[in-house]
Amino acid sequence: MKKIITGSDVQFSESFEIDGREMFTHACKVGLEGVVSKVRDSVYGSGRGNNWVKKTCAQRETLTIAGFALDEGKWDGIYLARRKGDHLIYAGKVDHGFDKTSAAELRRRLEPLVRKTQPYARMIAHKGIWVEPKLLAEIEYRAKSAEGKVRHPFFKGLREDL
Repeated sequence: MKKIITGSDVQFSESFEIDGREMFTHACKVGLEGVVSKVRDSVYGSGRGNNWVKKTCAQRETLTIAGFALDEGKWDGIYLARRKGDHLIYAGKVDHGFDKTSAAELRRRLEPLVRKTQPYARMIAHKGIWVEPKLLAEIEYRAKSAEGKVRHPFFKGLREDL
């Protein structure tokens, strides 16, 4: 296989003969998005089936809430920031993980913190309702972009303990 694909755009992936759970744990520990597994003796067929399985890692991080968004007056998520020294760097927007109750409670907590300007060191193009960066959120996500933005983020709750 390696000889056939040499010089082409196809990339060879090594196979590993270790326990799948051990491989998955290691992949998550080193920051990979996840693993794709194949039943060893199955054929390479087109379409969907049960012979290939993709399992994604869930990363967690505590991030600063920099603002929130409303869409026609309805809750549309929070803007996140990551601290880098004394500066806040944009870390993405999360709009999943809220139900009506948690969204209303979070909005109630954020409204007294509203400010006129973005708290980020470098302005972003998004229109939000910016807040003093006083509240921290626990965010679950699948991966980070090269710029450090969370991908597929999910709000897990406020971090009141920090």
